[in-house]
Amino acid sequence: MRTYRELFAAAEFRALFATVSAQVGAQTVSGIALATLVYGRTGSPLLSALSMFGSSFAQVIGAATLLSAADRLPPRAALAGLAAFTALTTALLALPGLPVGAVLAVVLAQGLVASIGGGVRFGLLSEIVPPDGYLLGRSLLNMSVGGMQIAGFAAGGVLLATANPSAVLLIGAALNLLAAAVARLGLSPRAPRATGRASVRATWRGNRELLSSPARRAVYIGLWVPNGLIVGCEALFVPYSPRAAGALFVAGALGMLAGDVFAGRFLPARLRRRFTTPVQLLLAVPYLAFVFVLPLWPAVALVAVASVGYCGSLLLQDRLVELTPPALRGHSLGLHSSGMFTMQAVGATLAGAVAQVMPAGRAMAVMALGSIVVSVLLARSYRTQPTREPSPSAAAQFSGAAS
Repeated sequence: MRTYRELFAAAEFRALFATVSAQVGAQTVSGIALATLVYGRTGSPLLSALSMFGSSFAQVIGAATLLSAADRLPPRAALAGLAAFTALTTALLALPGLPVGAVLAVVLAQGLVASIGGGVRFGLLSEIVPPDGYLLGRSLLNMSVGGMQIAGFAAGGVLLATANPSAVLLIGAALNLLAAAVARLGLSPRAPRATGRASVRATWRGNRELLSSPARRAVYIGLWVPNGLIVGCEALFVPYSPRAAGALFVAGALGMLAGDVFAGRFLPARLRRRFTTPVQLLLAVPYLAFVFVLPLWPAVALVAVASVGYCGSLLLQDRLVELTPPALRGHSLGLHSSGMFTMQAVGATLAGAVAQVMPAGRAMAVMALGSIVVSVLLARSYRTQPTREPSPSAAAQFSGAAS
């Protein structure tokens, strides 16, 4: 597969694309509404950031206990069930007067259940498309994320100007129900990729195998840490500009969309390794300018340029698939997803804590500096680690290792 038209010719890919799009739209609208609600009640940048990204903290628990289920559940049922659960809990968040502590507890519960979602979703993608089509398919799903974030943040900003945050949360719940229906009706029934029973022991075994490889460890760190610190910058958009945060979020989504098109459609395979570090640096360097007080539109432009660098994650995901046995592929992508969301929560929390003692713009520059340091330290690993297909024996070893 070399074109987006070929991808959309597959009915099951269209259903997966629609499911992911509805979920991202729901998450975006709900996230900005919840952050606005909590910030309005508390005036705390830290609690506002936690309400928007705190569900990711539970991802680390799921990564340690639940990830073996990503390859051992029927994908259609798993995706529909996860979307339905998120719909119900988002509706719960809309209850008037729900204490902030209860809000954070619900957000953490959402993150725990969602910890296997990335593995199920992207493991299914690796079955729907041929091996040489994974990067193209993943880039198109990333583009749906960017497009739906643009629409979601824009719609969220408009809705919040005319309705209260609780009403906007109910819209997010309805979008999640739509995602559940699309997954149930549009995806084909498929058997799990691995046999055996999902368990904590199987999860630990898979995690140990995945992290035992120096090549995969470098990829995981690159996927998790630099991006997580920059998400910390994004978590401060509301405190940085309460009335225009939606414009900054939209700019970030536009930049990410442009980066995904570049990496997925136009960047030749032979250049992917070489471009990984430069685009990760691009993700962070523009945020250094926020140490100064910036007018809104220059700030919007810098966010858009920086967000093109998110395509570095796409390049590293393609390499991770190459380095992983097929029977562990959902587990591997789930570990990436859970670690990514966990580091986003860590980054958001760190940024919120730093913003408690200095202006939000300066805190964003501090987070960007940390991201730059990590990306520079990883650059040599990307250049020197070999890329090779995992051995068939490794795949066979874990195909049924979860009794």
